[in-house]
Amino acid sequence: MTSWSLLKLAAAILPVLHLLGALAASEVLLYARSPQGAIAWCLFLVVFPYLGLPIYMIFGRSKFKGYRERIARVVEHQNRDLEWYRQQLLGSTKMPEDPDPARRDAFSKIANAEFLGGNEVTLLVDGQATFDAIFAEVDRASSFILMEFFIIKEDELGLELQQRLVAAAERGVSVRVLYDEVGTHRLSRKFLGTFADAGIEVRSFGTRRGGLRNFFQINFRNHRKIVVVDGQVGFIGGHNVGDEYVGRSTEFGHWRDTHIRISGPAALHLKRIFFADWVWATGAPPNISLSAPVPAGDITMLTLAFGPASDLDACTLFFLHAISSARSRIWIATPYFIPDDALLCALQLAAMRGVDVRVLVPAKRDHMLVWLASFFFVPAAATTGVKAYRYTDGFLHQKVLVLDDLYAAVGSANFDNRSFRLNFEATSLVADRGFNQQVAEMLERDMASATDVSNERMSDFPLWKRLGSRFARLFSPIL
Repeated sequence: MTSWSLLKLAAAILPVLHLLGALAASEVLLYARSPQGAIAWCLFLVVFPYLGLPIYMIFGRSKFKGYRERIARVVEHQNRDLEWYRQQLLGSTKMPEDPDPARRDAFSKIANAEFLGGNEVTLLVDGQATFDAIFAEVDRASSFILMEFFIIKEDELGLELQQRLVAAAERGVSVRVLYDEVGTHRLSRKFLGTFADAGIEVRSFGTRRGGLRNFFQINFRNHRKIVVVDGQVGFIGGHNVGDEYVGRSTEFGHWRDTHIRISGPAALHLKRIFFADWVWATGAPPNISLSAPVPAGDITMLTLAFGPASDLDACTLFFLHAISSARSRIWIATPYFIPDDALLCALQLAAMRGVDVRVLVPAKRDHMLVWLASFFFVPAAATTGVKAYRYTDGFLHQKVLVLDDLYAAVGSANFDNRSFRLNFEATSLVADRGFNQQVAEMLERDMASATDVSNERMSDFPLWKRLGSRFARLFSPIL
């Protein structure tokens, strides 16, 4: 092709690109979360559409299209089938004895779910305890197993999990496994074939489903880690399936993480979350019993499902409500501490009110930009009395919150924008003073293995870290 031909082709394509950029900019004006973001995207799309369009298609969209519409009919049918049981259960559920009932009710509204009583909750510290408990339930399963992880690796732990799931399937248990196609992207045909040969259904969540409009929708991820066995027992927390999660990584060493085992009616919440995600992934609900779990203890709790398909930024609302309603303490353990302005101000204001505010983050890094960004946000939070700690005994990956002496939360949601707005997450909120104390004591042990950086200031850092942290902060909306 001659130079003249290339010029004519460019002259024909460029106006089209600018038109598409203008159309994309109009979408930004309709759906952008902030005026600053809208201005930046509109300028980028209109002036440099050949760069702006592909970047916007991947990173610019703030809402996940098609999810609610696809699952609505199935979820409605499921809720109708369980309504009678749910009403009976709610009639006997003792609500948390919160001195501020409005705070409790707001958590329920954010979750769009009720607190359910009659549960037994076991705190599982680190990977060995977590997977020992999961494997024990898998080996006891008699009806079905539902399993959903962001990452499943074909390593020693992944092969052991597969072996136990295959054994369960061979004795007649219905097994379904869901994974994120970006978090899990290296499973071999042999590994997947072993599942298929045993009659186990394995699917990827598939954020690009739903037609051409979702083709570039890879910035949204399903970050949930959920297991449900026979509808009675459930697991939720921070662990994925990989050797590093049980401390076998030479790079990370001790992997500090937390999960919980739930037995009782609250397992119903986890099952509903899995049902919805499975419907998105496959187009049909899993063909399993909808019978509800029976009471197993005296703990009241609910599970909040967060995600970009909702009209509300429910994850942001959850953390914001927890921080702003704290009276005595709010402790947060997270591997990724990248709050937005509202949450950073809420933490600072809570400390100014005299609340014991503590943030526990890792000293070791697994993602450079995220690690660097924390060196901006941790000192910023600490300026008003927030106590900050960097965990030094390995890598800290848990997502845990303690609120006053009543509530404790364990789940998959990090304290960053990806969890606030871009990922599908799930967090269980337990309303029980005894469990709250267990979690608080666990975090106190973690803080004893951490360096107090409450007096850390940006001016104390070397120039490369000051520049790096501020540069990394620019990417906080997508980290």
